[in-house]
Amino acid sequence: MDAESWDAIYTSRGADPSREPNPQLVAEAAGLAPGAALDIGCAEGCDAEWLAARGWRVTAADISAVALERARAATARFADRIAWVQADLRAWTPPAAAFDLVTSHFVHFVPADRIVVMARLAAAVRQGGTLLVVTHDPTDLQTTVKRWPLPEAYAPAEQFAAMLPPDRWEILIAEARPREVADPAGNRVTVNDAILRARRR
Repeated sequence: MDAESWDAIYTSRGADPSREPNPQLVAEAAGLAPGAALDIGCAEGCDAEWLAARGWRVTAADISAVALERARAATARFADRIAWVQADLRAWTPPAAAFDLVTSHFVHFVPADRIVVMARLAAAVRQGGTLLVVTHDPTDLQTTVKRWPLPEAYAPAEQFAAMLPPDRWEILIAEARPREVADPAGNRVTVNDAILRARRR
């Protein structure tokens, strides 16, 4: 999907009132020492805001200008800690070895694009830094939650881990982690987040 499509989605559904960060970011990054972070697919900036509030200097990128406008307005008090970048991740290359944390939550690509984007995200992590990639596990497609009907866009965490050269990366977590959400009918459903957390050697 292109920038216009994502702008239309954000415009149609209004701003996110919760301002809650993604739960796996909180679980995995709370114990990290603040430094420079890259938030990929930042949407309305909830993760960037959470990181900035804890002392991180954040570069936050998203394809949607509408999402970034909302994010900038909602996080104005952290204007000195967050830089916003409008970018299509299939074409944009972040600075190499520039970040202590590179984090991406629920950004999905077809396999060919996934390989390219993962290589760029990995290259953006400096030595000793952390790569955290969280996506919807393929098993979610068997539940009643709303997911894009593109099976090829979903992959298990182990597949992401296999993209990282073992001589340069230590895999800390590669798993499907369950959590409970509400489906469109209001029923409680267990979904699985595919989580990759790795440290660059």
